[in-house]
Amino acid sequence: MILGGSGFIGRHAVAAALARGLDVTIGSRHPRRIDHKLPAIARDRPRIAVHMERMNSEEHWRDIVRKHDAVINCVGILRQRGRETYEAVHHRAVAALARACRERRLVHVSALGLEAPARSRFLTSKRRGEVALMDSPADWYLVRPSLLDGHGGFGAEWLQRVAQWPVHPLPNAARGRIAAFDVSELGECLCALATAPRTDAAADERIVELGGPHSLSLLEYLRALRRSPSPAPLLPIPDWLARLTSHVCDVLHLTPFSFGHWELLQRDNLPSRNRAAEWLGREPASVGRNSAL
Repeated sequence: MILGGSGFIGRHAVAAALARGLDVTIGSRHPRRIDHKLPAIARDRPRIAVHMERMNSEEHWRDIVRKHDAVINCVGILRQRGRETYEAVHHRAVAALARACRERRLVHVSALGLEAPARSRFLTSKRRGEVALMDSPADWYLVRPSLLDGHGGFGAEWLQRVAQWPVHPLPNAARGRIAAFDVSELGECLCALATAPRTDAAADERIVELGGPHSLSLLEYLRALRRSPSPAPLLPIPDWLARLTSHVCDVLHLTPFSFGHWELLQRDNLPSRNRAAEWLGREPASVGRNSAL
């Protein structure tokens, strides 16, 4: 079962699972409305309605989980809406799902950079979800990818557009480096983890950090995505203005830029041990036209 199977990460996990010949169930908030988001080969797959914000006890998950050998959780929210809060989706639902997956494989997608101090509830709720997963009786893997590149992602496509602008606005504090990772390769890794033989590996082996082959600053990444051979000039953004903009974007949902992203930009978003090649069976692909900058 792939939760969030119509989302940016989830639909690539679905495609990778079907390419492996796996029997896939797609979990989505609106299972009848997602045909246009799925690869054609997935449109006849069984679907179930999953509302993570309401599923905060083990009983909510037990009947769903028992029908599946493994669960891949790709669900995450960038911004809160009504009952769909960070705490409900990123923490309480994950904790309940992990308890229900007793002795079953659960592959949970999180993010890099959550262990550092943070004020963003987006980040702190994800970290609490990680802790709940690691304390659970599930046969778990925790996947932490770096920045993701690919088609169909709100943030990924926004950065691809910004890369084509005549100037590249960049907060002065955005000093962290990234290892941009292709989302389709993340889907492959998730399926490899979901189908790997059961292991008694220690917790540090169950935490799988993934990234592309290059360490880039955000400016270098934008230049790698840029289709024109001529680099755009840098437009430095004062820290106070970048932070204010992040809060405005959170309130008005103007762009993918958020206060959580503002915090992440200030530190490296790199795998401490990049295990992409281990789970892909090959070296990860470069992202962008000039990714080797």
